[in-house]
Amino acid sequence: MMMKEYDTYVFDLDGTLLDTLADLAQSCNHALVAHGLPPRTLEEVRLFVGNGVKKLMERATPDGEQNPLFADILAEFRRHYLSHSLDHTAPYPGIPELLAELCRRRKHLAVVSNKFQPATQALCRHFFAPYLSVAIGQREDIRPKPAPDTVLEALTQLGVPSTNAVYIGDSDVDIATARNSNLPCVSVLWGFRDSDFLLRSGATTLISHPAELL
Repeated sequence: MMMKEYDTYVFDLDGTLLDTLADLAQSCNHALVAHGLPPRTLEEVRLFVGNGVKKLMERATPDGEQNPLFADILAEFRRHYLSHSLDHTAPYPGIPELLAELCRRRKHLAVVSNKFQPATQALCRHFFAPYLSVAIGQREDIRPKPAPDTVLEALTQLGVPSTNAVYIGDSDVDIATARNSNLPCVSVLWGFRDSDFLLRSGATTLISHPAELL
């Protein structure tokens, strides 16, 4: 089926543009072990991600936010991740080519993420500076996804309307974000969730390779 061509493409970051799982797991386990807690497997961390680092560490930490060490564990994760977010992270195959082609077609591109703002902007600058001028992460003055706030802020910064815009992500949070933003959603199958999970979460359009967006 031919994909509709849009004017504006709003992307999730982790699991959509970048494979960040190994670095997230490394920082997660560094923070846990530093506080005498057991590490998590890569597959456990895969299930924990998708809704910001605080939620990741709540899920990874025994007793979650109720653990008296939780604030220190979360702070240690953030400190470690900011220094190690590029150890293993890379764009998924076909992503740089996709963004380059969308730019060639003069499309408007943005990233919205539940990753904390400094890491979101640093990763986008490092990997996607030629293609992306708007990258919005989690910060105190804006509600995280699945609230529509980050998407609406991205459209505002781009100076474009929501008409003929599309949201692209890899998780149930992304599907809900698109719905709350009144945007169509394209769900990708190369990220952190499989097709069965995405379909149960309400996905309507699934793609297996970035080139299918063109």
